[in-house]
Amino acid sequence: MSEANTRYNRSAWGLTILSLLRERPMHPYEMRRLVRERGKDQLMDLRPGSLYRAIERLDKARLIEPAETSREGRFPERTVYRLTENGIDELEDWMRELLSRPIKDYPQLIDALSFLAVLAPDDVRARLEERCAMLEAEIAALDSVLKQLQDSSPRMFVVEEEYARAMRKAELEWVRALVDDLRSGNLTWDVDELVRQHSRPAQLPASKLTVVEGGEPT
Repeated sequence: MSEANTRYNRSAWGLTILSLLRERPMHPYEMRRLVRERGKDQLMDLRPGSLYRAIERLDKARLIEPAETSREGRFPERTVYRLTENGIDELEDWMRELLSRPIKDYPQLIDALSFLAVLAPDDVRARLEERCAMLEAEIAALDSVLKQLQDSSPRMFVVEEEYARAMRKAELEWVRALVDDLRSGNLTWDVDELVRQHSRPAQLPASKLTVVEGGEPT
């Protein structure tokens, strides 16, 4: 990997741009159109500013380069970009790494679960029931996208939606089971009692205590 590549901050848009330019040179407007047509907008931030910032970073890292500039009627000039040789190497290395190495990219839910006892059981159950409703809505939206795309696009363009749906479905089933345990009382706690039992100051061994002037141990 070149020195320029090592300074590039990888992002979802960066991977998308490199992958699209592997097909053929194109301008940013066409990139956004293809992202929408292939259902990638369900999983990405499609704001134009995000796209253009990613293009600027890729260009600066010499992974892509302008191929030509064109104008159609009253529209502003459009720059067509293409992959460089470094860009092809980076894309292939990046893809191999993503596919082969599990990354500890934990969702925020894990952070919340690790401090579950901050809230009372009934409060936790209510919040998780809200989460279930939102997950059901997301799954329904992904089902709709998959149904539309499966009739018009090769499966290789929708496997990420399949994966996203599978992850949401698995999360929904697990959260529902946790809600059932909270509702039945199989999982419960008393916040005040937990504080009394588990929040005592740690006691240092006697060998670690020293006496300072005034006779107080430290």
